[in-house]
Amino acid sequence: MATTGDVVLVYLEDQPVFFARVEDILPDHKKDWYHIKLLVLQVPMQTVTWILRDAYINGSEFTMGGKRMRLEKVEAPAEDQPQDQSHDQSHDPPGEQKGQNDREDRKSPESGDSESGEKTGPGRVISFPPRKPEK
Repeated sequence: MATTGDVVLVYLEDQPVFFARVEDILPDHKKDWYHIKLLVLQVPMQTVTWILRDAYINGSEFTMGGKRMRLEKVEAPAEDQPQDQSHDQSHDPPGEQKGQNDREDRKSPESGDSESGEKTGPGRVISFPPRKPEK
């Protein structure tokens, strides 16, 4: 069952329509029915509250306005883990091996290393087009 904080994909007539984050689930006065508050993740963002049975929150199909709908809980894809976290000095360029310089071994954030020299994974630069000046 989707719970508070989960991301769901909302389907309309078997077509994905939008993602939403579950903000709150409160029981209704009718048994097995709930008020589910969703933050719709599209522009502009908005919140909606639907009254659904627990089975519908779990992914069963329901109708709204005569249209078939369904919620599907979304799991974030697993992050790629670096294969080797150890630091092998034999691959360091000359003068960069620990103990050969008086300075700390610091890497820039763009290199994917933290300031302490620990590997944090590959960095990625995303370029945006230049902004047009406002008049």
